[in-house]
Amino acid sequence: MPPMIWIWIAFIAFVLLMLALDLGVFHRHAHEVNLREAMLWSAVWITLGLLFSVFVYFAYDAKLFGLGTEPDAVDGLLNSGASATQKYLLGYVIEKSLSVDNIFVIAIIFDYFHIPRKHQHRVLFWGILGALVLRGLMIALGARLVAEFHWILYLFAIFLILTALKMLLLTSESPKPGRNLLVRLIRRVLPVTERLYGQRFVLRASTIAALSKGRRDGPDPALEHVQPGKLLLTPLALALIVVETTDVIFAIDSIPAIFAITADPFLVFTSNVFAILGLRSLYFALSAVIARFHYLKTALALVLIVVGIKMLLADWLHALVGSHFNLYLLVVVLAILASGVLVSLIVENRTRQK
Repeated sequence: MPPMIWIWIAFIAFVLLMLALDLGVFHRHAHEVNLREAMLWSAVWITLGLLFSVFVYFAYDAKLFGLGTEPDAVDGLLNSGASATQKYLLGYVIEKSLSVDNIFVIAIIFDYFHIPRKHQHRVLFWGILGALVLRGLMIALGARLVAEFHWILYLFAIFLILTALKMLLLTSESPKPGRNLLVRLIRRVLPVTERLYGQRFVLRASTIAALSKGRRDGPDPALEHVQPGKLLLTPLALALIVVETTDVIFAIDSIPAIFAITADPFLVFTSNVFAILGLRSLYFALSAVIARFHYLKTALALVLIVVGIKMLLADWLHALVGSHFNLYLLVVVLAILASGVLVSLIVENRTRQK
């Protein structure tokens, strides 16, 4: 068994432990996550993500479990502790910033399916768990493609730049969860309840009938056309399905961005994981105010353009800037994101004063 497999097992076990503590201990009972709790958990996840960069530095510096012993397919160099840390942090910041754009879409999904805030955490938990699995598969495939066909990085670069131009030049329509193809297919195969039943995703018709007894508004209308033993989905399940499919769409944009930085599977996966793990708490912290950051989308588009250009001109830029290129790129990305937030706040403040 290759030594590197143990570091993968340890990391995945750590993530599963944190998720188990999150859902099984801290959020075992449904409740509305307030701003203070959301900010606290956001701080916890961001701190863990940043602290992991310390582990990355020493693990790659010592070549622990074989980390950093193979050339990175992006630049052809062995990752030292310093270079691996720079790549991890840059990937983390890019993935984190792109995931913020997902918050607005998630808010629309919950509003469409009328999911109360106290049940939203459960949907996000399972949604993000599924997203981790799907992204893991996409990263494994992407890393293999980059290792076998280096020219695919140029396709990624063109794709990122075109995506950024689309974000800048075209007016994006608000997503319509009801038109989701998978949701429409599922509605044809399985009946869906009209009401929510706590945090349950699937129920049998007999259980729904028992829960509906004594209600003033009568039994659930969905029971009219199903047999007693039939399984029914709840709106909570449909919301979960749309959240999952939405994340896949976002991953198609975000994963090529990190392959502009590194093709090291461990760095790509871990930076993705830590960026996504904090998405739930970040959603509760920012969902009410995310619409105010009007220029954040512009900033994200500029980040994608910068990353795409870096992909296309990587060899020339590395020769021009030197070994600390990724550190400088990290500063540029942070500056663009900070500018987007700052300009949004300034414009918002001026609009209020008028």
